[in-house]
Amino acid sequence: MKVPTLSRPIRHLRRYRHIFTVFARHGFGFALSQLPFDPAWLHKPLSEQPTPRPESFPAHFRQALEELGPAFIKLGQMLSTRPDVLPPSYIRELSKLQDAVPPVPWEEIEPVFERELGASPDDLFAHIDHQPIAAASLGQVYVVYLPEGDKAVAKVQRPNIWPIVQTDLEILQDLAHYAEQHTQLGNIYRLVEISEDFANTLKNELDYMREGRNADRFRANFAKESYLYIPKVYWQYSTRRVLVLEFISGIRVDDIPALERAGYDPKVFAAHAAQIIIKEVLIDGFFHADPHPGNLVAMSGGVLGAMDFGMVGYLSHDDRTNLIRLYTVAVRMDARGLVDELVRIGAASREVNRRALTRDVERLLNYYNGMPLKDIRVGNLLEDVMPIAFKYHLRFPSNLWLLGRALMIMEALGMRLDPDFDIFAFSAPYVTRLLIKSLLPNRHWVESAMRTGVLWGDLLDDFPRVMQLVLSRVEHREPLTLAVDRPSLQILDQLVTRLALSIIVAGMIIGLALILPSTTESVWIVQAIVGLGFAISLAMGSWVFISIVRRK
Repeated sequence: MKVPTLSRPIRHLRRYRHIFTVFARHGFGFALSQLPFDPAWLHKPLSEQPTPRPESFPAHFRQALEELGPAFIKLGQMLSTRPDVLPPSYIRELSKLQDAVPPVPWEEIEPVFERELGASPDDLFAHIDHQPIAAASLGQVYVVYLPEGDKAVAKVQRPNIWPIVQTDLEILQDLAHYAEQHTQLGNIYRLVEISEDFANTLKNELDYMREGRNADRFRANFAKESYLYIPKVYWQYSTRRVLVLEFISGIRVDDIPALERAGYDPKVFAAHAAQIIIKEVLIDGFFHADPHPGNLVAMSGGVLGAMDFGMVGYLSHDDRTNLIRLYTVAVRMDARGLVDELVRIGAASREVNRRALTRDVERLLNYYNGMPLKDIRVGNLLEDVMPIAFKYHLRFPSNLWLLGRALMIMEALGMRLDPDFDIFAFSAPYVTRLLIKSLLPNRHWVESAMRTGVLWGDLLDDFPRVMQLVLSRVEHREPLTLAVDRPSLQILDQLVTRLALSIIVAGMIIGLALILPSTTESVWIVQAIVGLGFAISLAMGSWVFISIVRRK
């Protein structure tokens, strides 16, 4: 029998056969024919496998992933955030993936508690309800009462889940390596990078200690905010496979009739949801990547309570600055400038057909031209961006696609709670402040200056040794490859100084020009400062131009 020419085939032949059989049964035999395996593995030859109608392929793809278990369900959820990899029809279908499965009996869960915590849960806790309140593909959740009297929830992994996931991750990574090296699809997409990113995400999600640290980080970030409550972690009862959190109770935030019966105004929670996502994205750079209504409850006092911190996203300072730059160029309806920004940040390759991409971006911008911000919906905008991202293989970092998904979920929740919900109106002041902050001296500038200082320090350290070599060559009358006289050095110094000054002035003019449209709704002092800075920059630019003309 011909076996896959992959790095770990012998260990997982049975699982390979199961995976291939499931996908072939759902009509993906044409794709399997590109892979190095013997069709005799399948119960039926590829030619006898069913061939669904093309429009039903996305649904069959989702069903195949659901049938293959936890790792493939998580893979589908990750791919639902990657419109650069799959066409929009698949993205929409994969967004329906539900991670809810029948619970494992208590008799199988109890040994996990004992191995992790060193004692029977009935002995360790004052009380534990043996019936789970939630069951997912990776773990289950139980209500417990601690010896201290606190009510809590214990999240425990399903027995033997890691070996199952590890096997599937190895298979997915092997297939990604093969496809990237031997198939046309692999020439287009960085499949190995995607598989490694997915493996890292899933491994992190299986580490409950990390989830606990995520909860602690959110608690610290929102410690001064009264509109969000994050449950505390009971670390003395938590391990990599068991996590015990404070129990928080409330009304599911999207249950509007229940909110109104309790005397709450749903619009207040819509505003809270907007405040949360804006602070997470634009200020903290650390956001809850799965803020669906099941993870948010309305608590007493009109406070939102959050749960489930396994899926999070990170945005570096550069990520946030790039987002603001893209937003600013888009608001100016500058399609060419937007394409230049996409190439600059690496989202579009330098070999991309710029003319075609600019034309498609211009069509998209023209569609939204003149539309009030309150009428623009993040979900609709991402739906329009997806075909362009897939067509031109725009490669944004995975965290940005996660962010798009989180924004869509939060906006949908906000609109359900408040039909007039406008996330752009909430974010405008934060965007303006971040844009101004990104152009003013800050900690990142200081860090860059310190790195440059270290490089200059290294250069000065090397200077005596290099000069000794130069003097030695002079002493032995060996030719030097560089000879510059003093007048030339003076001219070079003047040229470099003028060039540096021109770059600085140009940067100030461009930066302030970008800020000006964003300050129309700001307080007058901000408008005055930006306007004065723009006038000074123009004056300096005029002076540099005049000096160049006068000195020829």
